[in-house]
Amino acid sequence: MIIVLKPDVTKKQFDHVLERIKALGLKPMVSKGTERTIIGVIGPEDALRVQPLEVIPGVEKVMAVLKPYKLVSREFKPQSSVIDVGGVKVGGKELVVMAGPCSVENRQMLFDVAKAVKQAGAQVLRGGAFKPRTSPYSFQGLGEEGLKLLREVSKEFGMPVVTELMDARDLPLLEKYADIVQIGARNMQNFELLKEVGLTQKAVLLKRGLSATITEFLLAAEYILSQGNFNVILCERGIRSFETHTRFTLDLNAIPVIKKLSHLPVIVDPSHATGEWEYVEPMAKAAVACGADGLMIEVHPNPEVALSDGPQSLLPKKFAAMIKELRKVAKAVGRTI
Repeated sequence: MIIVLKPDVTKKQFDHVLERIKALGLKPMVSKGTERTIIGVIGPEDALRVQPLEVIPGVEKVMAVLKPYKLVSREFKPQSSVIDVGGVKVGGKELVVMAGPCSVENRQMLFDVAKAVKQAGAQVLRGGAFKPRTSPYSFQGLGEEGLKLLREVSKEFGMPVVTELMDARDLPLLEKYADIVQIGARNMQNFELLKEVGLTQKAVLLKRGLSATITEFLLAAEYILSQGNFNVILCERGIRSFETHTRFTLDLNAIPVIKKLSHLPVIVDPSHATGEWEYVEPMAKAAVACGADGLMIEVHPNPEVALSDGPQSLLPKKFAAMIKELRKVAKAVGRTI
């Protein structure tokens, strides 16, 4: 259910509505827009039918949300959300570029990449400290040492950090060192993990699962919002299909569809979607043209010796050249980088 309050609702009336919702055993989630305040109600909605809230002063109307995802929907919040991460705003007019190596390997490499992508125009530093790999014998990341390096280098260049969380037990570490907690594709439906990051106020970057529908993707985000954390950024990173010429199939349809259904910002990861560096730039251009709010790009100074995902990583010079081209596309659709 969604409760729409009148434009002239007083604080006393507002507080009273919240008290009534809680007294019915329901959980209120408040969204304050420019003209209206909306309260999303979570819990058994039968209670609202027995004791309707339309009669309470300050309430304009009560509406049912037909979609299975409530707080994520534009019915709950018509205005697009902008997630502020250390001054970097994801979802605004300026596109946000998150760039860096797939894995943190050592300080010098991370420093060199951060310097290069910052100069080229990236605003957020990405890098994996805990790496989910298909093979248990592949490089698994540096763990806390990698997180410390990310924080050290990010301070050097004034860039917020995004890195992946694999295990809820590591959440306190990421809260200490990272600015954005990434939930990878393999964990999109790890519901207990989603609940845990929902209890923090850290920004969460949620990647779409390999075979997840858009509805399943949005419901995964709903798990996070339902715990009180509205700082969620969605990431389209390709889905598994019958095609084998690229690593995954980048679902560009998802960008306008999600932006129609949800108020959450959407970024695109063309590196993981294609799996090959030469396809990253054209897919990044297409993502910007389709309305993406940002990009996540893998960059490495020597992809031939990268400990993970070398084939899809751009050289720093290639990344800088790509950003120049992306600025042309962004300008054409009324955005900036």
